Amino acid sequence: MEALTPAARRVLDAAAELFYGQGINAVGVDLIAKHAGVTKKTLYDRFGSKEALIAAYLRERDERWRAWLTSEVDKSPPADRILATFDALAAWMRRENSRGCGFVNAAAELPDPGHPARQVIADQKRWLRGYLRQLCEEAGVAGPDELADELLLLHEGATVLYSLSVVAAPVEISRRLALRALERAGRV
Repeated sequence: MEALTPAARRVLDAAAELFYGQGINAVGVDLIAKHAGVTKKTLYDRFGSKEALIAAYLRERDERWRAWLTSEVDKSPPADRILATFDALAAWMRRENSRGCGFVNAAAELPDPGHPARQVIADQKRWLRGYLRQLCEEAGVAGPDELADELLLLHEGATVLYSLSVVAAPVEISRRLALRALERAGRV
């Protein structure tokens, strides 16, 4: 993301806190501007529209997640990196995601496929699937596409169920299922 002015940074930070905490549709630009200590004109001058601000919020969240996930996974030996994605997910959920996945939440609130944020959401999920596939290839797993699909479903399911408190320890359960999938693939 390109450098932001101090006012734009405050707007984006306020939007991120409010969108994630209260929901995108529940938060108007008046509240964001007030929370950021700027005028609505400043918000529109910096971002153009609420839709563009939503996309910027999601892009920045995605950049933070990607950087954090890959740095956490890279701390593990190559043979352990697939399961390390679940360990990293568990830590992220405790630290950043009390309301579940910000992208899943946004997708639920933004059903219009033409909304600029929908592309950001889809790109984020495609990236995660690609990253998991890359880790499968590096681990020498037979059928890396199929296993990447399974792992993505486990990640996403754990993230959604975490915020609903329906299943105790969904990330840990998903990690155990991922271990079984790796055993089936002959990698553990």
